[in-house]
Amino acid sequence: MKRKRFTEEQIIGVLKEAEAGVKTADLARRHGISEATIYNWKAKYGGMEVSEAKRLRSLEDENAKLKRLLADMMLDNAALKDLLSKNW
Repeated sequence: MKRKRFTEEQIIGVLKEAEAGVKTADLARRHGISEATIYNWKAKYGGMEVSEAKRLRSLEDENAKLKRLLADMMLDNAALKDLLSKNW
């Protein structure tokens, strides 16, 4: 998994600069990122405050944890069904 270089606070700061009227190309050059990254950030974090972005991150983490738990339970369930379906 790749390492993230920017925190939510930094991302929202960059987006606020873009909203203030700074050109996307200038922002990208100044922060060492591509213009596509800025557009992706706008799609994900556009209009958010820092606290909302942190809440989004915690919800995404919780959702990933729940998905893993569900996958584990489904795997256990399938194994038990397979075991019980065999004729002894």
